[in-house]
Formats: sequence, structure tokens, C-alpha cells
Amino acid sequence: MFRALKVFNYRLWVTGALVSNIGTWMQRVAQDWLVLTVLTHQSGTAVGITTGLQFLPILVLGPWAGLLGDRYSKRKLLLMTQSAMGFCALVLGLLVVTNTVQLWHVYLLALLLGVGSAIDAPPRQAFVSEVVEAGDVPNAVALNATSFNLARLAGPGLAGLLIAWIGTGPAFLINAASFAGVIISLAKMRVNELHPTARAPRGKGQIREGLHYIGQRPDLMMIMVLVGLVATLTMNFQITNALMATSVFGLGPGEYGLLGTVMAVGTLSATLLAARRKGVRMAYVVGGALATGFFTIIGAMAPSYWLFALALIPIGLSAMTFLNVCNTTVQLTTDPIMRGRVLAVYMVVVQGGTPIGAPLVGWIGTLFGPRWSLIAGGVAALLAGAAALLVLNKRNHNSLRQQLGSILPHRVRA
Repeated sequence: MFRALKVFNYRLWVTGALVSNIGTWMQRVAQDWLVLTVLTHQSGTAVGITTGLQFLPILVLGPWAGLLGDRYSKRKLLLMTQSAMGFCALVLGLLVVTNTVQLWHVYLLALLLGVGSAIDAPPRQAFVSEVVEAGDVPNAVALNATSFNLARLAGPGLAGLLIAWIGTGPAFLINAASFAGVIISLAKMRVNELHPTARAPRGKGQIREGLHYIGQRPDLMMIMVLVGLVATLTMNFQITNALMATSVFGLGPGEYGLLGTVMAVGTLSATLLAARRKGVRMAYVVGGALATGFFTIIGAMAPSYWLFALALIPIGLSAMTFLNVCNTTVQLTTDPIMRGRVLAVYMVVVQGGTPIGAPLVGWIGTLFGPRWSLIAGGVAALLAGAAALLVLNKRNHNSLRQQLGSILPHRVRA
């Protein structure tokens, strides 16, 4: 389960990422709470706009960031992007603790943070294949997600307690300091033990070349469409959790933060199961989408806070299984020289729909009630998974297992 940890550079990487991700989750909770309860009067739309602005730059910059990752040192790119994002968190924290923050400040800094994240995401996703050998990539990807979800287990709860105690400002400052975890880990790596991929030469039409490559791969096209729909319309849990905690159950920041921690129990379980898995199949992708939709609708109907929190465990489990298998499949089945560009498109699809989905979910929650935000997302995931299953059924008329595994007919061995 933990075989990738035998690599010194990977141990550095995953430890630094854990520290940074705890800070990131603290900022996510604090940012939503700041907008929802301090700067506005329970405006789900404003929270959605903030989230949307943070993910908007990936739509424009994502493909270029992937090309940068294929052309230049991913490690050096990450050192620059992590430093820039830490600076954005520091500025927001200082504005809050000095009581000078305004809503437009949050919007602007969310946008700037999104620029840094857009440039950071593709090389960061591809970098794991340079830190470990090819056979350990599936395990390393799963352990990356485990680190992320360990942080999700701790970060929201810590943020909720901190907000209830002294306010949102310190959470932003802690996040700014946490970026040092990744920066130090990158600086201390044994460069001679990395496995750098061949760098793409300069030339015209390289982004178009990446899109053409994806277009010739039905398996990648299926994943891109499915993950785009689910990520855009269903996986806005930071917004829906905030609305449910405050508007439906009338609770405070501690209970809101606890929802993120409880959900992390499910997502962490999914990543640990993925670390044990020796291969990937399309069945996990389709099944994950269908299960995410089903449990999200169940959660929307929960009559009490604690039952809603309980429903977040299977929601997190199914959603993370879905995303993990999509990510691993894209990494393992893409030519190394194209990996940065393909992952860039994947990240655009995963995150690029948020500028549309987050405000929409916030608007639905404000106008019709938070439960309807969850129901709409759950129905979208069910329909997307069912459509994918129909496509697979059309391609292969054999057993159900063959239908679900038709795009990836054999296991990709670890």
C-alpha cells in the first residue's frame, strides 16, 4: 500500500504536500465563511462567485501551463507557483486581521490565486511520474490523494475551531506559511534521483497537437466528458456544505468545519483502497459517477445535521474513487512527452467548469434552498454515469463487466 514511500524524493514531496494541503483546506473553509457570514448576508451566490473566480484562470491558462510543463523543469515551475500562491494567502490574511478586507478584495485575490493554481496544476500532476519509477506511479498517485485527504480530515475542523475562537484571518496566515512545506521539499530533493521525461521541443501548434492526441483516444475522450459534467455540476461540496450548515441547520463555523472533516473520512478511505489497487478499469469511473449521484441525493434528504454528516462519508468515498481512477488512467495511458498537455486539458475539464457550476449551485441554493443544490448535482452525476454506461454498452454487447471495462480492456499493472 505504501511502496512509493521507499523513494526519498517522494517522501519529501508527500510530506511537504501534506503540510501545504492542511493550510489550503483551512483557507477554503475560512474564505467561504468570510464571504458567507462576514462580508455578505448568507449569499450563496457570492460564495459561488468567489469559488468560480478562483477556478476561472484554468480555462485560459491550463493548456499553456501544460505546455510549460512539457518544455521546462517541472520542479522549478512548482517553486515559482507555490511561492506566488503563498503570497496571495498572506495578503488576504493581512487584510482580514487589519479589518480592512472588502468583498472585492476577496474576489481579486481569489482570481490571482487561481492564476497561480492554473499554472501550477498540470506540472504538479505530471511531476509525480518524475519522482518515482513508472511501476510505482499508480501507488504514488493514490498516496498523493491520501495526503490530500488526510489534510482534508484535519484542515476544515481546525479552521472551524480557529474561526470560532479568533476569526478567519489567522487561517489565511497559516495557509501562507504552509506553502513553505512544498517549497522546502522541492528545494531539498536529490535532483540526480529524479526521472525527468523528455522535454518537448519548441514548435508551432503544440497545444493543438495535444488536443488532437486526445481526440484520437476514445478512452480519454470518455473520461474528459464524464469528469467535466460531474466536477462542474456535482462536486461543489464546499458551497453546499456551507449552505446546509448555516441555512438548513442554523449552525456555526465549528459544525461547518466538521462537515469537511467527516467527508474526508470517505475520501481518505477511497484513496487507501486505491493505493492497494493494482490496476484501473472503466468500471470504477462509471460506478463512481453513479454512486456519487445516488449518495448526493440521499444526503440532500437528510432530516438532521448528523444524518447529513453521515451521508457525506459515502459521498466522499464514491467521488474520490471516481476522480482517482480518472487521474490515474490519464497518467498511465498517455505518452510521456504528451503527459503535461493532456493533464492540462484534464485539469481544465476538472476545474474549468467551476466558474459556471459554483455560481449556479450557489444561485440554486439561495433561490430554492440548499437541498435543491445537492439534488441537482446528484441528478447530473446519475445522468452522466448512465450516459457513459450506454455508450460502453453500444461498443460492447458482452457481459456487464466487459461493457464497463471495454475502454480499458486489461489492467494497467503497477
